[in-house]
Amino acid sequence: MKPYGKRRYAVVGLGNRARMYVDALLGDWSDTGEIVALCDTNRTRMDYYNRRITASGRPPVPCFAPSDFATMLAGADAVVVTSVDATHTQYVCAALEAGVDVVVEKPLTTDAEGCAAIETAAERSDARVIVTFNYRYSPRNSALRRLLADGAVGEVTSVHFEWLLDTIHGADYFRRWHRDRTRSGGLLVHKSTHHFDLVNWWLAANPELVFAQADLLFYGAENAARRGLGPRPKRGAGAPAIGSDPFLLDMSRDERLARLYLDAEHEDGYHRDQDVFGDGVTIDDTMAVLVRYDNRAILTYSLHAHAPFEGYRVAVNGTEGRAELEVCERAWTPPHAAIDPSARAKEHAEGAWERLSLQRHWARREEIPLDGTVSRGRSAGGHGGGDRLLLDDVFRGPGDDPLGRQAGYRDGIRSVLVGVAASASARTHEPVGLVEKGTCLR
Repeated sequence: MKPYGKRRYAVVGLGNRARMYVDALLGDWSDTGEIVALCDTNRTRMDYYNRRITASGRPPVPCFAPSDFATMLAGADAVVVTSVDATHTQYVCAALEAGVDVVVEKPLTTDAEGCAAIETAAERSDARVIVTFNYRYSPRNSALRRLLADGAVGEVTSVHFEWLLDTIHGADYFRRWHRDRTRSGGLLVHKSTHHFDLVNWWLAANPELVFAQADLLFYGAENAARRGLGPRPKRGAGAPAIGSDPFLLDMSRDERLARLYLDAEHEDGYHRDQDVFGDGVTIDDTMAVLVRYDNRAILTYSLHAHAPFEGYRVAVNGTEGRAELEVCERAWTPPHAAIDPSARAKEHAEGAWERLSLQRHWARREEIPLDGTVSRGRSAGGHGGGDRLLLDDVFRGPGDDPLGRQAGYRDGIRSVLVGVAASASARTHEPVGLVEKGTCLR
């Protein structure tokens, strides 16, 4: 494992998510490292980020195609992987085999085979893997972890976790490549790994048995026809109803999306603004999961991708009481959000709030003070204030963290396997066991 310090970073996958890491290394974390290479299937997107690099007063960096990934690694100490989910395995494994550290966006991979391949590569390599679960760093989620670790509710017996994606955030998964299960693994893998990881981390326990139900009930062409929505455009760009249909994304109004995607279409034909009610949606939008843990705790989890507001509720029951965390990240969905970039940003959402409470047996409910992740109706940065803390951990090192927030490949695998098992259970209508052998649960 290489020491932290001034390091050479390559970035693979130059879509919108890469910006957080690129801007960090060009800004507040520039003392920790420099960007030395970019890799993507699309030259226009790499050129966009090179312009950001040169605008900061630095020279442009070399650009590589995926076929030249191994060559690129020769000049890097670490690689940031923000590519399409289904490609993570190949990049993570190649980096580990080259002895290059990896910073990878969740999900770590999209299937059990990818988990096994990454496990094998990680065990053979002395390189480090960090999976960027930024919700661990959100102060409210850290506060719940601290409560449970301190035994505030006794031994945990059950967790109820409900996550609501609104028709800004939730709908966007059905416009992008995420709508294709073969590329994203579906929301139970792409999105829910965030949430399964939180529960695994909160409980410090391993999932053992999974049962789930899932369906596509709101988005997609069949649901549109069933509700009588009539003919739909294939995408937002050029659609007659752009500006009046709240589900049609107008990328021309968002300079970043226009430069990264509209201007890049001629290279690969990828449309970032597909109609959420069109053909080709193969993922679910409504999911319910039951998980049994090795400490005998039971999780009931639901994910709803077409809610009128965005937030989540967590209730943790234990032998000595109950803790509840309630979060509203965006109180309502403006009808013009698809054409107004500022309306899509949760960092500036009006009406956001959060509450953590504890109620022990035979005692009144206590409100637990939080560290100001939401102040005066506005959240303090991405992912409930977690992004900046995560970046500091990634680029400067975790230091002495009693909460153990930095996640490694085993944490990534645990979360992915729950999502993979849930998808399999929903398909077969049978429970799926997660055995220890070959699944990295220990």
